[in-house]
Amino acid sequence: MAIALFFTLIELLVELFQPYLIARIIDDGIVAGNLTVIWRWGAVLLAATAVSFACGILNSFYSAHASQGFGHDLRERLYGKVQRVSFPVFSRLTPSTYITRLTNDIQQIVNTLFMSLRIMARAPLVVIGSVIMAIVVNPRLGFWLVVSAPALFLFVLWIMRKTGGLFRRVQRQLDRVNATMRENLQAVRLVRAFSREDRENERFRLQAKELSDVTRSALRWSETTMPTIMLVTNAGILAVLWFGGGQIRAGDASVGEVVAVVNYAMRTGGVLSMMSWIIMSFARARASAERLREVWRLDAAGGDGRPERPGPAASAGCKAREPADGAPEGRIVFRDVSLRYPDAAQPALSGISFEAGPGERIAILGATGSGKSSLVQLIPRLYEPTSGDILIGGRPILEWDETELRSMVGYVPQETVLFTGTVRDNIARGNPSASFADIERAARDAQIHDSILQFPNGYDTLIGQRGVNLSGGQKQRIAIARALVRRPKILLLDDCTSALDARTEEALLAALDRYDCTMLLVTQKVGTAMRADRILLLDEGRLIACGRHEELVGMSPLYRKIVASQNGREAV
Repeated sequence: MAIALFFTLIELLVELFQPYLIARIIDDGIVAGNLTVIWRWGAVLLAATAVSFACGILNSFYSAHASQGFGHDLRERLYGKVQRVSFPVFSRLTPSTYITRLTNDIQQIVNTLFMSLRIMARAPLVVIGSVIMAIVVNPRLGFWLVVSAPALFLFVLWIMRKTGGLFRRVQRQLDRVNATMRENLQAVRLVRAFSREDRENERFRLQAKELSDVTRSALRWSETTMPTIMLVTNAGILAVLWFGGGQIRAGDASVGEVVAVVNYAMRTGGVLSMMSWIIMSFARARASAERLREVWRLDAAGGDGRPERPGPAASAGCKAREPADGAPEGRIVFRDVSLRYPDAAQPALSGISFEAGPGERIAILGATGSGKSSLVQLIPRLYEPTSGDILIGGRPILEWDETELRSMVGYVPQETVLFTGTVRDNIARGNPSASFADIERAARDAQIHDSILQFPNGYDTLIGQRGVNLSGGQKQRIAIARALVRRPKILLLDDCTSALDARTEEALLAALDRYDCTMLLVTQKVGTAMRADRILLLDEGRLIACGRHEELVGMSPLYRKIVASQNGREAV
């Protein structure tokens, strides 16, 4: 940036000196009939033009280098910021908003920075320099620039303030348009299945029309700048020519001086006439900068958005089967844990207490919305509990480094997410250092190996965006293999076997028994839960029962009702 501004300064000095040279050529050469003066000052003018051209090229190069480098750094750091913030903080903005801010808003700032180094930095210097040089050449004629230039500057500042808020509205509406497009493109199959194309087109049309309207309103104000500036500038030039002609006849000014002052006035008008475009660019960049600042300050309130934590609560509820001697890795302890999501009316979890010993299999059962997924997401610290304590391996979870904690956790979310790439790449995302033998072993245990061999290129088969070319069961098993290749100490399966048939699920659960890890399995199936060492029964965010299948049948009316609904009364 410093180098770009240096060449801008040289280019500007040369340009401001050119009208003065033209005045000398006219007065001392053309009017006086001195050809030697014309050649001498003409050569200097030509050399000055060449220097100005070279400085302009170098300025453009370094301006582009600085602005693109700044954009790269800003995009990289903000993306890293989004990756690190906690989920309650992350959810303050929608995914489409993050996409718009990391692409459109940053590009707007990059473009404005480039034009600032190339044009905007010159604009005030050209105006100030032209006014000064006009006064040096002829104080009386230069007076008209002294009067008009400040008035135009104040007008430009007023327009910038006026359009700033409008362009912020433009960016917010762009977020809504992007959100509508993203939602409809992701659900395109459902839209077509229900023949809702016309309705969704109308919905998008209304959003796009609102974006068009607010953009037109912002442009209407910014585009008034150029005609106003040109009107005032041309009026100033007419005044210079009118009074300059009188001074020439009176002998108080020369032709060259009038030409030079007119040249300075035209340069001032030319620069200021670009202010409509500059104002629009700067106003949009200012709005974009404020939106990016929101992302940068996501964790400004309350550190990283995590709630204040009370002291340890008394242990209660569901104990681990084996004695709690020492604090072996993989032991999970919940002590009176509660969780309330931001802006939620009711807590997702209330007073949850249980223990899971190393190697134990825990099934989590309950109706939709009972808090099953919320519970398992607390273990890798995707969310922080509102109250209570969680201990992993005998250590409070807040004492664990997040990277260290998550390195020992294998997590398969309820919504299967695959990445564009090969099958091998997707499984290896769980452990980038895994060998092919490790990947193949994880795939076998996840009951997906045989299916992979039937793919066109086996493990090197490309997976489409979000796994579009795979079935639901295949996607779930690849996601499970991705978690198993980590060889985790804690395995969290969040209802990720829903698309598997009974035989495949039975084989999968049998393979998981060979893993030396503590497993929490969220499920809706009583048959799956029966294989676990213990079952946690949740209802409306509370742990209402804990035990083996036979114990829960005897003690819990809700559990008996669930069993009856799935397997019939005779099963109870």
